Amino acid sequence: MKIKPYAALLTAAVMPCTAVYAADSTKIGYGQGTATDEKNRPVDAVQFNSRYGDLDAFALSEDEKRIIITFDQGYENGYTAKILDTLKEKDVQAIFFLTGPYAKTESALVQRMIDEGHVLGNHGMTHASLPTLSDENAKEEIMSLHNYVMNNYGYQMQYFRCPCGEYSEKALETAQQCGYKTLFWSSAYVDWKTDQQPSPQEGLRKLTEAAHGGEILLLHSVSSTNAEILGELIDSFRAMGYTV
Repeated sequence: MKIKPYAALLTAAVMPCTAVYAADSTKIGYGQGTATDEKNRPVDAVQFNSRYGDLDAFALSEDEKRIIITFDQGYENGYTAKILDTLKEKDVQAIFFLTGPYAKTESALVQRMIDEGHVLGNHGMTHASLPTLSDENAKEEIMSLHNYVMNNYGYQMQYFRCPCGEYSEKALETAQQCGYKTLFWSSAYVDWKTDQQPSPQEGLRKLTEAAHGGEILLLHSVSSTNAEILGELIDSFRAMGYTV
């Protein structure tokens, strides 16, 4: 998968959901693993692309000069505005994966994301694990949020991230049939535990040591550490030769 300039991404059409029948429904918990290849890419992420790319599901992009920063937006913890300030200062576009409650309660922040050129992604209306749902309910989980964002923000989402990191072949096919590409990640760390935040030094070290071309970086905006180190992290990525 090659992520295009974000402005071009917004013109892609999202097709109506159609029935999905044949794929395996076994639930799998995604993880990028710790083993890496000669390019510092997690082996499991490389294998994921190879196995599921035909379902428009990816853990890495094809652009080996680029790192894509993404945030999961489950609830607001007071740091998103600072994160947006930093992204604006550094001229970086990120992907923000919204849940339904976030889209409904944080309209000013969501509108700011749109106005400042970021990409909104779909993280499920209720953050339900897709493989645990019926076909009809899985489609509703995706499309009810899609339609809400379209109707209330005039914005058409096209990237989906599986809630809980749980997927099945059938779930990926369902997202594809709903017109979505599914993005996982190739780098992440434990940043979502608000009462057990890593130190800024630890967070920066872990994220820079894991850097690799084609990286899709998963961060959570509830993290005080992420809000503090984001500018320095972006500078570090660029100093390593990556486009962010």
